[in-house]
Amino acid sequence: MQNMAHHLAQTLKSLRQDRQWSLSQAAEFTGVSKAMLGQIERGESSPTVATLWKIATGFNVPFSTFLEAEQSRQPLLLHRQGALPVYDQANADMRVTPLFPFDPQLGFDIFRIELAAGAYSESSAHEAGVVEHVIVLEGELELYAEGVWHSLKTGEAVRFQADQPHSYRNSSRSAVVLHDLIHYPLRQPAC
Repeated sequence: MQNMAHHLAQTLKSLRQDRQWSLSQAAEFTGVSKAMLGQIERGESSPTVATLWKIATGFNVPFSTFLEAEQSRQPLLLHRQGALPVYDQANADMRVTPLFPFDPQLGFDIFRIELAAGAYSESSAHEAGVVEHVIVLEGELELYAEGVWHSLKTGEAVRFQADQPHSYRNSSRSAVVLHDLIHYPLRQPAC
């Protein structure tokens, strides 16, 4: 987790410096307090997944930006079990593993997410046009999207507009495992 904290700190600092934003400006764009952003940059805080999503949305970058460095373009990209970076929330309610980091050509990243028994995670709205595809691999997930709670069992899937607040809940006594493919709108090159 120490390496992850260092990577988060360096990534946030680099994004902020690239945009020439002060901590106050970054707080304004992300909705995360200046104090929290400073703690993350100094490696003193382990933010929740929801907080990382707010930061990613505010900086208009994919969530996986904070989990691993950009992959080189290879015709075959193979990930082995246990070799991928894992982000565990400090309270151990949610574990996020990027299966494939953001690919700008295809406009998506995909994660394996584990929700502990009783876990609840709120996600702020992502940028306009972002769509999530959730596939439940184990357990029963409750997903709040488009103003309604949906119950998804093993093998069931849902696609929804993620540019509005949404939530994930595990009311059961065992973990829920899911894949979350997040599709970002392709950006047009600046003229």
